[in-house]
Amino acid sequence: MRYTEQLWRAITPIYEATLKHPFLTGLTDGSLPREAFEFYVIQDAHYLRYYAQCLSLAAAKSPDDGWRMTFNDHAKNAIVVERALHESFFKEFGLTPAQVYATPLAPTCVAYTHYLLAVCYARPFHELLGAILPCYWIYWEVGKALEKRGSSNPLYQRWIDTYAAEEYGAVVREVLAITDATAETLTDAQRDAMQEHFVISSRYEWMFWDMGYRQESWAV
Repeated sequence: MRYTEQLWRAITPIYEATLKHPFLTGLTDGSLPREAFEFYVIQDAHYLRYYAQCLSLAAAKSPDDGWRMTFNDHAKNAIVVERALHESFFKEFGLTPAQVYATPLAPTCVAYTHYLLAVCYARPFHELLGAILPCYWIYWEVGKALEKRGSSNPLYQRWIDTYAAEEYGAVVREVLAITDATAETLTDAQRDAMQEHFVISSRYEWMFWDMGYRQESWAV
C-alpha cells in the first residue's frame, strides 16, 4: 500500500463529512447563498497568498532539485492562475482586488494560515509536506465528486470545473508522487508526524468551508 493511501484512510471520516457539508452540497443544488460564496472566495484569496509562501518554503527545503522546481512552479501558479480565477469572481461580485485584500481575515483563515506557516518555517520537509498536501488533494477529490452532480449555477460550476480539471489533477499527482517517495526514506516516527499534520490540515479544510458557509466573524 502506498503511503498516500494510508494518509487518505486516516482522513476518510473528515472527507465524508466535507462532502456532506451544506457549503458543498449547496454548490451543486444551488442552495448556497451567493453571499456565502463571495465570503469564501475573498477569504480563499487571502489564504492563497500565505499558501504560496508555504510552497516556496517547500521548494527551499526540498532535498531534490526536480521537486524544488515543481514547488517553485506551484508557488507561482498559486498566485497567477488561482488569482485569475478569483479575480474573475471578483468582477462578478463588483469588487476590485484592492477592496478584497482590504477585507479582514476571518478567524479560521487566520488560524489555518498561521498553522501552515509555523509548520513550514519550523519543521522538516516531510512534516511540511504533510501539512500542505490536503489543500491540493482534497480540492481535487471534491472537484471530481461535485462534477458528477453538476450545478445549475454557472458561477458555482466554474469553481467546480477548475478543481475537477485534468490539468489540476496532474498537479496533484505530482505532489502525491513526491509524498510517496519521501515516505520511503522516513522512520515510522517521522511518518507518524507527517500524518499528524495531514490530518490537522484536513480538519482545517473542513473548517474553511464551514467558515464560508457561516460567514464567520470575530466574536469580539
